[in-house]
Amino acid sequence: MTREGIMGNKNSKNAPPFQPLSLEVRRVIRATPDRIFEAWTQPAHLREWWGPRDVTCVDAQIDLRVGGRYRIANQFPDGRIEWIVGEFEVITPPRELVYTWRLESDSQPPERVRVRFEPRADGTEVIVLHERILDPRVRDRHREGWDSCLDGLAEHLERPLVQ
Repeated sequence: MTREGIMGNKNSKNAPPFQPLSLEVRRVIRATPDRIFEAWTQPAHLREWWGPRDVTCVDAQIDLRVGGRYRIANQFPDGRIEWIVGEFEVITPPRELVYTWRLESDSQPPERVRVRFEPRADGTEVIVLHERILDPRVRDRHREGWDSCLDGLAEHLERPLVQ
């Protein structure tokens, strides 16, 4: 779907203004906010759990400061690598991250991701709010991706440590 198709006919005076889409994904993970924040922001940890099903994180570069950039390489089963890139807007350890999000190969304006780490009695609730999405199909793929990522994060943090 083209951006024009999403935004409607520019010649139609009755068309409602386009409102970017968003999605929210939540998961309680049996770990402290500190451990989850570290797993989310340290490249060595990120490579262990990041990515949708059947995708491997082969590289992660993180400059963890407001205005700092990140790059995450997702390798697909066919060998293709897609880089996710962005810039940190808010960093509040260990409670919140806000950063822009786009595929490096894409010329669309960046989306925004806000991740909150809320302490709960049984662990930490991770709340991902992904905003500024232009296409419903992209939003649906993001939902699948975030669900898979949070599964991987939970598995990474909840597995017993090897002695």
